[in-house]
Amino acid sequence: MTKRDKIIYWIATLFLSFGMVAGGIQQIFQIGGYNEIVTSLGYPLYLLSILGIWKILGVIAILIPRLPLLKEWAYAGFFFAMSGAFVSHIVVGQAFVEIVPSLILMIAILISWSFRPSNRKINFNKSI
Repeated sequence: MTKRDKIIYWIATLFLSFGMVAGGIQQIFQIGGYNEIVTSLGYPLYLLSILGIWKILGVIAILIPRLPLLKEWAYAGFFFAMSGAFVSHIVVGQAFVEIVPSLILMIAILISWSFRPSNRKINFNKSI
């Protein structure tokens, strides 16, 4: 892995982690306008607590060393959550400004995932 790739990985991963932790805390405590957002999308408010806890656990999973399978699940969960948010905002006809945060986080997820170091990837070549 080149120095450039490491820098890209860590910038994307730290940005993603900050966004997910900030959103997760706001969702757990139902602050920062999340109640209105979720209600306007037609989802129940209890979903915020579930998503918030998962986001924080996902950040822990992608930041700790080892456990590559858990990291894959965390990245997948992040992508499902953000793509679901992206599509939900579009389906209910919200303004583009409401769609941008989920789009930016989806891009950060893809960059972090694709530039992750080899020791954070599943090694399918290992013999069992």
